[in-house]
Amino acid sequence: LPRMSNCLPKLTTVLQSHRRRALFILTTSFAFFASVMFYWRTGEDAEGQLYSLPTQSRCAQLLPCLPHPTAGGPSPSPGDVFFVETSEQTNPSYLFTCSVESAARMHPGTRVVVLMKGLVNGNASLPNNWPFLFLSSFPNVEFQPLDLPELFSGTPLAKWYMQSEHQKEPYFLPVLSDACRITIMWKFGGIYLDTDFIVLRNLKNLTNALGIESQDVLNGAFLSFKPKHEFIGLCMQDFVDNYDGWIWGHQGPGLLSRVFKKWCSISNIQNNMSCKGVRALSPEAFYPVFWNDWKKLFDTISSLELHKLLKNTYAVHVWNKLSHRTRLEITSQALLAQLYSQFCPATYAKMKKDS
Repeated sequence: LPRMSNCLPKLTTVLQSHRRRALFILTTSFAFFASVMFYWRTGEDAEGQLYSLPTQSRCAQLLPCLPHPTAGGPSPSPGDVFFVETSEQTNPSYLFTCSVESAARMHPGTRVVVLMKGLVNGNASLPNNWPFLFLSSFPNVEFQPLDLPELFSGTPLAKWYMQSEHQKEPYFLPVLSDACRITIMWKFGGIYLDTDFIVLRNLKNLTNALGIESQDVLNGAFLSFKPKHEFIGLCMQDFVDNYDGWIWGHQGPGLLSRVFKKWCSISNIQNNMSCKGVRALSPEAFYPVFWNDWKKLFDTISSLELHKLLKNTYAVHVWNKLSHRTRLEITSQALLAQLYSQFCPATYAKMKKDS
């Protein structure tokens, strides 16, 4: 018994030590879990509310749900959502980050692939800055290096890309982006988006479709096609056969518009027209603010007016080439500020903090 009583203090000390260790492990585990869930599920708006990642069927608070495809209609778009950065930059802007965040939130069950020319070895060597750290916390976002020779291999654009004189042309980077998007659609299918879109809804019910920018002009900032689609094959061939890198838009909107007219045997493109399985969506679907009205993005707008403007809109093109030098008052009721707040809340919170 004396020996047993001598052991009791030691046993008590051991139990307390194990208890402290277990408490430390539980506390550390909880802190890690909480930090992961912060990036995955939340961002603060102006009132400090928290936004959760939407499910596949949930629509954004600002907008009514658009109808789902009816029986016998087009099947959901296959493949991934793609973004492309053809420059060497590896420090994404707020708008770039918002584009990817909004796409990831609206497509939680779909891989969102960001191809960047400035990356070398993919996720193994991502830059250590906030946009990459934040976006990588989404389980469906993936960064990959943009290997241009490999991308263009086996297509009519391979020979074009190898001709170095094109790099001296004034619009080479936009033209290179035009080449990448149609090649991605041809090889992989899925959805392509420019990095100056804010995505408002799930886009998977749009297949073999592109948007009308303005009267009689198509734009390739959004594309959704099944792989190896004949229309995209004709676009790649036209890109080479009628190439002119010295005219702005000739290899982008100009190419898509002239190929679509040939495809449909028409002289004018009508809103929401569809022929041989390819659909030209009305401007309100992706370009509710026309390029020459881009300053409206910075104008104050009421919630009711915004609701009316975007009631049939899937994503808003921000016309970054024109708008990027304009200062946005992030806490205002400007159209663009409201879009940031609603559809990329974590980017919005970061913008507020940095400002």
